Amino acid sequence: MNKTILSICLCAGLILLAACSISGSQQGTGGDVTGQVWVMTELAGKAPVSNTGISAQFTTDGAVSGSAGCNQYNGKYTTSGSSITISNLANTMMACDQPVMDQESAYLMALGDAKTYTVKGNSLMLYGADGKTLVAYQAQSQELAGTNWEGTGFNNGKQAVVSVLANTTITASFGKDGTLSGNAGCNTYSGPYTVNGNQIKIGPLASTMMACSDPVGVMEQESQYLTAIQSAATYLIEGNVLELRASDGALVADFNKK
Repeated sequence: MNKTILSICLCAGLILLAACSISGSQQGTGGDVTGQVWVMTELAGKAPVSNTGISAQFTTDGAVSGSAGCNQYNGKYTTSGSSITISNLANTMMACDQPVMDQESAYLMALGDAKTYTVKGNSLMLYGADGKTLVAYQAQSQELAGTNWEGTGFNNGKQAVVSVLANTTITASFGKDGTLSGNAGCNTYSGPYTVNGNQIKIGPLASTMMACSDPVGVMEQESQYLTAIQSAATYLIEGNVLELRASDGALVADFNKK
């Protein structure tokens, strides 16, 4: 075979191998990450732990923050072309069930390992140094009006977030007319709410005046829940999870979408 032809064949083969290598892993293409609440849909190819919400918000001044599933986190980020660096991550120190904590650790590690990213429509993908997908997100609407929720936990006023008592149901319906209504475990309640961006103000709330004795503690739960949600200052919708938080970032109550 002519040496020139052999050289061309070898070069073509190398180019083909390189193309195959690139096509076998994702490559970041960049884009604008700001102006959205990004909710995680996959972590290393796996769906989030049930009833957990993981999110990321990127601001124009280089800050990133969100929920890691149990704790809130914040840090810094920079982008250049398709490259991204997320650093200086810090988080609150609440404890949740072990699967949630394991997921949280893996998520925060993935953020630190991200090297490139792609924004396409309502999707954000973070990739590692090897081009494999670390985290996949979808943009999440924060429209609260017209949504209905069932409570899973609330702050009991004793610096603890507790689960809703077994055999009781707490609900919250945010009407399009600015009225919040629901069931607090025994009585129904209602009152006004207003939102401005991610800020929320609830109350004053009024409730019916029934007395319930079963299960034990239901009336105490009701009082604590109604007090808690009226202290809410911000809210965040992450997939099927709604979180209400106080002005200091403490969790006030969380809900699952009905």
